[in-house]
Amino acid sequence: MNKIFEKGGKLAFLHSTVDAFETFLRVPDTVTRKGAHLRDAIDLKRIMIIAVISAVPAALFGMWNVGYQHGLAIGDGRLQILANFWYGFLKVLPLYVVSYGVGLAIEFASSQIRNEEVNEGYLMSGFLIPLIVPVDVPLWMLALAVAFAVIFGKEVFGGTGMNIWNPALLARVFLFFSYPTRMSGSEGWISLKAGEQLVDGFTGATPLALEGSAQYGTGFWDLFIGLVPGSVGETSVIAILLGAFILLWTGIASWKVMLSSVLGALFVGLLGDLAGISAVPCWEQLLMGGFAFGTVFMATDPVTSAQTEPGKWIYGFLIGALCIVVRLFNPGYAEGMMLAILLMNTAAPLIDHCVVSAHVSRRNHKILAA
Repeated sequence: MNKIFEKGGKLAFLHSTVDAFETFLRVPDTVTRKGAHLRDAIDLKRIMIIAVISAVPAALFGMWNVGYQHGLAIGDGRLQILANFWYGFLKVLPLYVVSYGVGLAIEFASSQIRNEEVNEGYLMSGFLIPLIVPVDVPLWMLALAVAFAVIFGKEVFGGTGMNIWNPALLARVFLFFSYPTRMSGSEGWISLKAGEQLVDGFTGATPLALEGSAQYGTGFWDLFIGLVPGSVGETSVIAILLGAFILLWTGIASWKVMLSSVLGALFVGLLGDLAGISAVPCWEQLLMGGFAFGTVFMATDPVTSAQTEPGKWIYGFLIGALCIVVRLFNPGYAEGMMLAILLMNTAAPLIDHCVVSAHVSRRNHKILAA
């Protein structure tokens, strides 16, 4: 780095910003000078880049699906690969501009104020936020949500690695409670050009809002492939599973959290089926709404999830279970994954504390018994 930006230089106050850009695509040449340390090929920057890559399939399919749903809404159901993708790309691109523009501006400003390095944690949050909102959300609303999430979800706690809740989910929960009609899923989540109207009989409401209906586009394969209305990146289970494979193969995410979340959802969903409460099979709950996306990309957040191995099983199971409980018993809010993850983010430290305390108690008991 140019000495002008180092401590004592004329532009030393810009050190954090310049350092962030300089080390974006390469590993810094600084090393630990004393004390014990580990040498590893991966750091936070590389972890975040791999995490972003894992979400790319969901983003690409989501862009295409935006164009496809637009075509269905105006009476054109042709599977136009390039035309649909280009339409969706142009609609989603502004969401990314706002997400990264507002979020990174706050991150850089906070790092400058604290005179700290800019962390790469927002790379993933900024990529996920546009994927968990409706494509037609007003940009000013999105900007407010991003600012709220970054300031009150990260910076007030000290930045990346110190936050209690997942920042991307905080952005969504801000939109949901501030502008519920935009986020409830009961209205059309379809992007239309000026002057365009929906064809007769078409509704763009999400499948969860239409649970039990006979509307086309809510069968197993439509849900699994992702040919349904919804948040940009949450519809295609296939694309999400591809992202899960990348995260698990690279060791970035915990398979225990993913599997236990699925088991928790199936357990409560099966109870609902047996009791006659649910209108859909328990396995279909895994394909609807943001369950798959939340399980793979949100619940596995290493900062806000449980850290102990037994705790990961408990944490994931309760997320899946609570998600289905909300879906079954709260008709005013068809989707439950967001609230389930945020609630368990809050409870994760308590889960770890109980696991560690139980482990210590067992060891003490064995020592006394010996």
